[in-house]
Amino acid sequence: MDFQTAVRTCLQEKYATIAGRARRSEYWWFALFTLIGNGVLRIIDSILFGDAQILSGLFSLAVLLPSICVAGRRMHDTGRSAWWLLLCFIPLIGILVLLWWFIQKGTDGSNEYGPDPLADQPA
Repeated sequence: MDFQTAVRTCLQEKYATIAGRARRSEYWWFALFTLIGNGVLRIIDSILFGDAQILSGLFSLAVLLPSICVAGRRMHDTGRSAWWLLLCFIPLIGILVLLWWFIQKGTDGSNEYGPDPLADQPA
């Protein structure tokens, strides 16, 4: 999955869908999109509004739900419930555990959350 497809999938097709599975590429391309978007808008905010972060705040709010959903689908791809995302509330350790799970390869074949998203790809 490329950058554009990942962003389109997360913002249009599966905006608020936590069901199913997300490949590593879908998750990480969307994470890069949010990082770049937030960075660019922070620069524009500092030029236009000084310390007020109006545009970057609105952008962060707009991508909050799809970010949570794609992270939940990524957890499903590794065979874990999306409830494990609550580990992010444990300082440092929780985020490191989630990061480790996000970089792991998804389970091969179908699991309880759906079919393998890589199964339809050509080898």
